[in-house]
Amino acid sequence: MRFFDTHAHIGLIFDDPIEQHVVCQRAAQADVKHIVSISNSIIDFFTIYENLKIESNVCFAAGISPSEVNNLPKDWQLKVENALKLPNIVALGEIGLDYFHKFGDKNRQVELFISQLDIAIHHNLPVIIHNRDAGNDVLDVLRDRLPARGGVLHCYSENAEYAKKALDLNLYFSFAGNLTYRNARNLHETVQVLPLDRILVESEAPFMVPAEYRNRRNKPEYIHSTVEALAELIDKPYEEVAEAVYQNACKFFGISD
Repeated sequence: MRFFDTHAHIGLIFDDPIEQHVVCQRAAQADVKHIVSISNSIIDFFTIYENLKIESNVCFAAGISPSEVNNLPKDWQLKVENALKLPNIVALGEIGLDYFHKFGDKNRQVELFISQLDIAIHHNLPVIIHNRDAGNDVLDVLRDRLPARGGVLHCYSENAEYAKKALDLNLYFSFAGNLTYRNARNLHETVQVLPLDRILVESEAPFMVPAEYRNRRNKPEYIHSTVEALAELIDKPYEEVAEAVYQNACKFFGISD
């Protein structure tokens, strides 16, 4: 079997750059063929990129998370543009809206979100979307601005009814280790109404560790546990589901494999 981790904050897993390489190599040994490295800050992105660009199973997304809306460099747009010109960039992200943590004024978050969607359109890239307590506004923006390559609602946290609305757009739905939690009924119900060809999986490492690895920092090598839970919830063979979500990710990110 083979796995595709569509969202991992490798730069946050360990402070030691050498340990970050170990994480990637251990993932490869666990049949994780591809990992999308995510950075919330465009400044952090360049440091992480330089460290991990030699890892054959790592590709990158570049963008600015809503968590950084009050810390934008004056030349943030130029920095994002420069990042997207680098080799092995497969998406713009993560971007989006977060009204739960109150990172900054909602209007400023929306402006940042729209501006980066426009950059993704210009570069013909898919987008990785963060949504926390901002579901209606996220969909309203995407109905008007979603790039042709589409997007993924990463670490999906809404309910099945929201997913049905989002299915009308060119969106994928990515599930993390919280899918394995017994009390995550909204996620369990959601995967049962989604077509399998719109589902991705992610580690969201070092966060959202699967129940099997409770009390540890999450790593991409644990992603099999999320795939196992997904297969059980939709009542399909584990091997079939693993290959389906792998192929979905390759298609979404434009990776030939």
